[in-house]
Amino acid sequence: MEKYLYGAAVQGIQSFIFKTNELKDIAGASELVENICTKSFEALLKSIIDDGRKNLDEVAEKVISAAGNIKYVLKNRDVCARIVRQFPKKVMLEAPGITISQAVVKYENDEDFGKAVQCLEEKLREERNRPRSSITAGLLGMKRCRQTGLPVVGMEKDDFIDAATLAKHNANNTRKLCAKSFYGDSHTPIPDGCVAYNINEITGKNDWIAIIHADGNGLGQIVRKIGQKKDVYKVFSEKLDEATVASAKEAYETLAKGSDWEYGGRIPIRPVVLGGDDMTVIIRGDLAIAYTEAYLKAFEKNTGQKLGKILEENKVFPDGRTWLTACAGVAFVKSSFPFYYAYDLAEELCTEAKVRSGRKLSCLMFHKVQDSFITKYKDIVDRELTLKSSVENAPASLQYGPYFIDHAPEEYLTINQLVKYTNALSSQEGVHTGLRQWLTLLKEGSGRSSQHLKRLKQNCRSNEEVKPLIDALSCVRHNNAVAAGDCLTLYTILFQETISKEGNR
Repeated sequence: MEKYLYGAAVQGIQSFIFKTNELKDIAGASELVENICTKSFEALLKSIIDDGRKNLDEVAEKVISAAGNIKYVLKNRDVCARIVRQFPKKVMLEAPGITISQAVVKYENDEDFGKAVQCLEEKLREERNRPRSSITAGLLGMKRCRQTGLPVVGMEKDDFIDAATLAKHNANNTRKLCAKSFYGDSHTPIPDGCVAYNINEITGKNDWIAIIHADGNGLGQIVRKIGQKKDVYKVFSEKLDEATVASAKEAYETLAKGSDWEYGGRIPIRPVVLGGDDMTVIIRGDLAIAYTEAYLKAFEKNTGQKLGKILEENKVFPDGRTWLTACAGVAFVKSSFPFYYAYDLAEELCTEAKVRSGRKLSCLMFHKVQDSFITKYKDIVDRELTLKSSVENAPASLQYGPYFIDHAPEEYLTINQLVKYTNALSSQEGVHTGLRQWLTLLKEGSGRSSQHLKRLKQNCRSNEEVKPLIDALSCVRHNNAVAAGDCLTLYTILFQETISKEGNR
């Protein structure tokens, strides 16, 4: 019996979500993406089946339906053809600005399912590379929305809005996404006054916020092994989604204990994407590293509990590992900085962490944006993190990461060690200023840098705690880098106060 493996992948998710800096619109966009993969597709499928007077089980079987990915086994050629024709239009009408890639692979026996999945993924990759015309561009003379630059379709509170923004407002279900991220269940009620609807409700003693993007390691290779069997693939996808949601819940609980927002205060975390192996949140700056560390640890634990048996039985990892790892990128920006560019940076940092860790260990990389010059992370490394010093044995880079959750490879640091050094800087008056002056001299290529560091150590030799701290942060390690830059960056995020209790800067 012929079967058709249908696959669809949502494109442009992040650009669609982060086209605005309004938190309510971001939440609405996330909800629209989630609905595309679940409610919208299922509604279309049921309407097509009802037209043919068929039962759902006789025609379709769900494999994956979440996190921007859809895979169904369809047993009827006509149903498959109608979905391919109608689904893109439905998506573009419900979420203007979103496009999808589609592909279909025909196979006959369940034994061929693994090959069909691989072929489908190849076709989807090809489709993603095909250019598509935007349906939201509009004509030259049309009035434009001030926030997005797209054609106006309506008004809200005397403000012109475009089609995508209108769709986000209509779909906005902020509480549902927050409940899923905080409590592990989208139906759990959140107390009134806890959810932040404006970005200034997230900022704390300073104006720094962070966008965190975390992603599982090597999932494509894992799926190639798991995907040989349809039932196993289906269970794996469901359990992976459960593990990701549970990990976000545990990360929230770790930070909430003892805080004012544990008892009904405004929660300084806004989830953006949560599903599959992806997690993206906007969070108050001083909470970002702790949240990310808690999430990565929970992700390893929960994937071990929920997926360990599948990974072991299918011999996914040569070393016998029975859990998944993940990497994360943390982009620190001012609250007025465009979220779209901050997300791009977080994603690039996540990718850099994966490359540097060999996609095997859970770790994070972070960067604080200190200017308005928007560029790629590689250019940031060349412009800001590469030192000019020509002094022998002097460091050449401030790009020290990634930072690992438990045991770091030789010459690297764990997240806990990074935070420990940063906290130590706060208790040693003058040390962080001295280290900052040393880095400034290094960036300028001044020959006085080594003399300055030597004098700093001499001034602190009577303090048994300070000299080991200076040695640890100025010691040249892997890639000829030092950790001083990252510690000083984190120091400003954690301890710098630029906003008073009344909100004055």
